[in-house]
Amino acid sequence: MKNIMVATDFSERSDRALRRATLLARQFQATMLLVHVVDDDQPRRIMDAERDEATKLIRQMAATLRDVDGVTCETRVILASPFVGIAQAVADATPDLLVIGPHRRQVLRDVFVGTTAERTIRSVDCPVLMVNATPAGQYQHVLQTTDLSDGSREALLRFQSLGLADHARTSLLHIFDAPALRLVFSHSIPKDDQKHYLEVEQRDASRDLARFLSSTDLGGLGQIVRYEAAPAPHEILKAAGEEHADLIVMSTHGRSGLAKMLIGSVTEQVLRTAQIDILAIPPQRAD
Repeated sequence: MKNIMVATDFSERSDRALRRATLLARQFQATMLLVHVVDDDQPRRIMDAERDEATKLIRQMAATLRDVDGVTCETRVILASPFVGIAQAVADATPDLLVIGPHRRQVLRDVFVGTTAERTIRSVDCPVLMVNATPAGQYQHVLQTTDLSDGSREALLRFQSLGLADHARTSLLHIFDAPALRLVFSHSIPKDDQKHYLEVEQRDASRDLARFLSSTDLGGLGQIVRYEAAPAPHEILKAAGEEHADLIVMSTHGRSGLAKMLIGSVTEQVLRTAQIDILAIPPQRAD
């Protein structure tokens, strides 16, 4: 990573995003770009006042980053709707990583309304890191997720190129379905037969995951196979908790369960419920 962009609304939680981005910038000797969006859907005098105040604050932040943290930092204040402004900044700067904070905040205008975060993640070309936890050093355990699709494989390889897990324990989670247990009459199947069926499905899923990994250049990943007893977001968060992961990596496109991860209320559930950081990897677009 050489260029990291941080969207800030000057709130306490967006400070988490700033701190995480600062740690990453120092780790990778990357340049940072601080971006704040002033909502242009308001009276001109209010918009101008907010822009002036934002410009002063963001320059102070950049000076601190340069003088105290030794990070090369640039700034930009944009007049637009939050989503459009962030997407525009990403398109212009083409960062290797966009770092954002979770949920709505108060000071100045909010950048992190749930729908804004969702639309940003689904629309930009670069990976998006949502920082939910207070940063405390490098990531220790990264839980990557896969639905065994080509899009997921590309996302995993793209994540590897970022170097975020170079010094962390890494696991790969695959959530499998057991269709027969979802049938209306499944309750009539004897418990022993249900157990045997689930064991067979899990064995097949483990085999499929191993085959998937062998088709990539990814090595050293712990393999976790989990039955989708509850919706995929719940299973992913539960697995992350059991594994003590501090970063979850998701592909924004796939063929099955993870294809739903960034659509509507499911996204809100994952991003708003997670107590740890979430990294969303979009597909690599052709030039």
